[in-house]
Amino acid sequence: MSPTIIEHADGLPQPQRNWAIVTIALGIVMAVIDGAIANVALPTIARNLDASPAFSIWIVNGYQLAITISLLPLASLGEIIGYRRVYLAGLALFTLASLFCALSHTLLLLTVARIVQGFGAAGIMSVNAALVRFTYPRALLGRGIGINALVVAISAAVGPTVAAAILAVGTWPYLFAINVPIGIAALALGWRCLPHTARGSHSFDWQSACLSAITFGVGIAAIDSAGHGEALAIWLSEFAIAVVAGVLLVFRQTHMTSPLLPVDLLRIPIFALSIATSIASFCGQMLAFVAIPFYLESRFGYSAVQMGLLITPWPIAVAVAAPVAGRLVERYPAGLLGGIGLLLFAVGLSALALLPANPGAFDVIWRMALSGAGFGLFQTPNNRTMIAAAPRERSGGASGMLGTARLLGQTTGAALVALFLARWPADGTQYALVAGAGFALLGAVLSMLRLSPAGNRGAERVAVQDGQRLKGE
Repeated sequence: MSPTIIEHADGLPQPQRNWAIVTIALGIVMAVIDGAIANVALPTIARNLDASPAFSIWIVNGYQLAITISLLPLASLGEIIGYRRVYLAGLALFTLASLFCALSHTLLLLTVARIVQGFGAAGIMSVNAALVRFTYPRALLGRGIGINALVVAISAAVGPTVAAAILAVGTWPYLFAINVPIGIAALALGWRCLPHTARGSHSFDWQSACLSAITFGVGIAAIDSAGHGEALAIWLSEFAIAVVAGVLLVFRQTHMTSPLLPVDLLRIPIFALSIATSIASFCGQMLAFVAIPFYLESRFGYSAVQMGLLITPWPIAVAVAAPVAGRLVERYPAGLLGGIGLLLFAVGLSALALLPANPGAFDVIWRMALSGAGFGLFQTPNNRTMIAAAPRERSGGASGMLGTARLLGQTTGAALVALFLARWPADGTQYALVAGAGFALLGAVLSMLRLSPAGNRGAERVAVQDGQRLKGE
């Protein structure tokens, strides 16, 4: 396929569309799983490299920090030079860094390689939703977002299992080496099949990129510090730095037509409500994900193998619900589907928190399945609304904000679990599940607000503009 071909008017033709979504899925699988496998392998890696736990944690933190500070800048860069270029560059960097991770023989080298790998993952994650928008026709966008959400959810859920399986038959470098052949295959497919998109006329805003990195990087570090019981002066100072940088960033962005921080999109009520819904729901999800293994082990005495089997219904339910939701959102309002899904999610988490003293396997399984089904029913319509609510030329900003909202919610949820465990060692996990249900209910309320005329404002205008644009092409 010639690199000079520009975007199709409304999605890619078959079979190019299928190969493009396979490429996008492969990149997401590697980026999301690599964020999870290092947690499981961290003790093994620390022992092998003779590193202390305090320093070895940077193998995980360095990766997450690199993604956090570069997600929005790379999404903005995608609008300027093309989402395809950013995605392929991120994929190439991720694959090369994976090789260096596998070859690293000291903690310092591995940490540096993981940070580089995180920047590559950010290139993949920052524009994947935007690429999905240009891969599928508008009428089928919900299905494309559903597949995307399904891949993210399943990858996050099976990450620990994949890590355990690889470590059972090989050493920790194979956790990273396995990415190399997959990455090469995805690059070859992506070069031929990913959609070409129009480039923006504005230049890249380096000052805003630096302010964004400080705002989100230091802000998330502050949330983490507060959750892990750091000195009050430390995390308050971090919050203060993040707030000052954030204020400067917002002030700068309000004077731009294509801002790096999409304040123009946040003025669209349905987009802003979708972002708020996403933050609340992912906070609830991470509260549950982190707390459940400790909850099942300390309160009920389940082994690691038993816990793995009992948690499995959650990702299976997501796998069933996400594609179904992708089709339903083509017929029913996203606010309604998201609200129902998050209500089910809240009921599932509440039921988990209220497990009987001696639960049977079925008692746990149906609660896990209900939680997963509820989250799967919410996620696809919500993501589809966020992407579709933005004009096509601002798809990068919407895609970057989608990923940033997920990171903010997940980081806050993980920090809250740490806070609950530190404050209430015996009952902290149960309180975390109750708090998760509370955030799910908050998300349900925010989602339902999109059904009101005020909450839905902006969606029809963008749909009309895009329709006129497509007719013109």
